[in-house]
Amino acid sequence: MDMWPGTDPDLDTFTALAVAALRNLPREFKALTGNLELRTAEWPTDDALQSVGLTHPLDLLGLFEGFGMTEAAWSAPTGVFPNRIWLYRSPILAFTAEGEDTLEAVITHVLVHEIGHHFGLSDDDMEAIDNA
Repeated sequence: MDMWPGTDPDLDTFTALAVAALRNLPREFKALTGNLELRTAEWPTDDALQSVGLTHPLDLLGLFEGFGMTEAAWSAPTGVFPNRIWLYRSPILAFTAEGEDTLEAVITHVLVHEIGHHFGLSDDDMEAIDNA
């Protein structure tokens, strides 16, 4: 059951839920993420949507920005931001409202999905893992 029945958490509370989800991941899994930053925002930016070929902001729940672990470190240009994961509050809340999963479960799922991109997995790779 959601901790927030009938009330949507504000962005600060949503961020606290995301930090808790990251903290609660298995230690071995979390150790592989390195210095990955976790960020939250109300909505994805137009640039974020365009980077993944989407046009509607409700279609993007989270985003990995950076160079995945499978990409050679020497190929990364200098002066780039650290690898980061974005979780978008309004799209995640809308997605949660349409399903049976708790907000906490959806946040964790999106977080793990985006960490998968950090590991160099594609959406097709992760779909195959989900289906297995």
